[in-house]
Amino acid sequence: MALVWIFPYVWMTLTSLKPLPEILHRPTALLPSSPTVAAYREVWGSIDVGRYLVVTLAMALAIAALQIALALPAGYALAKLRFRGRGMALGLVIACLLIPTQMTFVPIFLMFAKLHLVNTFLSLVLPFGASALGTFMIRQALLSVPDEIVEAARLDGASELTIVYRVLAPIVRPTLVALFLVSFVFHYNDYFWPLVMTTDDSVRTLPLGIALLREQGTGVRWHVIMAANVLLSAPVLALFSITQRSLVRGIAGR
Repeated sequence: MALVWIFPYVWMTLTSLKPLPEILHRPTALLPSSPTVAAYREVWGSIDVGRYLVVTLAMALAIAALQIALALPAGYALAKLRFRGRGMALGLVIACLLIPTQMTFVPIFLMFAKLHLVNTFLSLVLPFGASALGTFMIRQALLSVPDEIVEAARLDGASELTIVYRVLAPIVRPTLVALFLVSFVFHYNDYFWPLVMTTDDSVRTLPLGIALLREQGTGVRWHVIMAANVLLSAPVLALFSITQRSLVRGIAGR
């Protein structure tokens, strides 16, 4: 099963090493007859890969960090605090999971346009700062934490924020890592929202830059497209390889 999942990436990488005439002449051949990195040089010469990559990484990291910072106290309130309407609040959080981004982008876009924030870094980050999925994941993780730990921290004079960020956060670290990775990968690869919110290269993301490669020239330069996608996916694969154990633990709830 792992080979089945990884085969498209292997195909993409090998195709990026082929010259275009070879791809057109032998489209089903797996191994390149004369490997070359010319496609990668063409990618770097056609679009500003460095700028796009920095913007994309900064956006994905900022969103993931903001979601964790807000989801921790929200999940703590739903798991450990007793207040009227808690069940309704949890129901609203779960209901938010059913609403796709495409249903809300029009009012959000109009609001950001009135605030003159379109085509800014904030327009890429702020709409996703609060995560219903993150709140639910952290709430479920905190349910397994004994209430005695919270009570002991309160007896020691710790404030609620201290309890959330310094006492409970290390305990649910695997869940936080899982949330970080899910958020990072989703927004790193997001095409729709940056397409709506950006109008020039100042805050354009790498997926948009790669899409522009298809518009250059008279035909699809498959070797260049594949090389660009290898560059796009490499940071995510590297991040996953580093944190995969914590991700599995977070998903398994251990």
